[in-house]
Amino acid sequence: MSLYDLSLKSLDGKAMPLSAFRGRVVLAVNVASQCGYTPQYEGLQKLQDAYGAQGLSVIGFPCNQFGGQEPGGPEAIQACSARFHAGFPLSEKLEVKGPGQSPVFAFLAAQSGEPKWNFTKYLVGRNGEVLQAFPSGVEPQSPELRAAIEAALKG
Repeated sequence: MSLYDLSLKSLDGKAMPLSAFRGRVVLAVNVASQCGYTPQYEGLQKLQDAYGAQGLSVIGFPCNQFGGQEPGGPEAIQACSARFHAGFPLSEKLEVKGPGQSPVFAFLAAQSGEPKWNFTKYLVGRNGEVLQAFPSGVEPQSPELRAAIEAALKG
């Protein structure tokens, strides 16, 4: 099983099969609209802009499990994303840990551990396996994350 065998719904309620990203490198990020890390939306979009043509897809997974920092519905989440000029796909709001954990995060956590806070980043290779996880404090434009993305794109 790989990430690309899973499916969920997009923020607008439509089917979002992750098989659509098969063969691409994915940066899966649990996002929140009212977090100190929320400005990372802008940096995540910069990664998408810089590496998208080479095969990177950033996907945001809104979650309200850390400090209640994603309390709104789809419209509020989309407004936050738009405020930072982020156009990458967003899933429906989901749970990233605990008994209601989404299958996507059950898969990611089984390979690299559960997220400890909002804006944990999971770098997934073209084969659908997690290559590395980065904690919230690792900025999207950090040399560490960019180097890992570049290596994954070449691999």
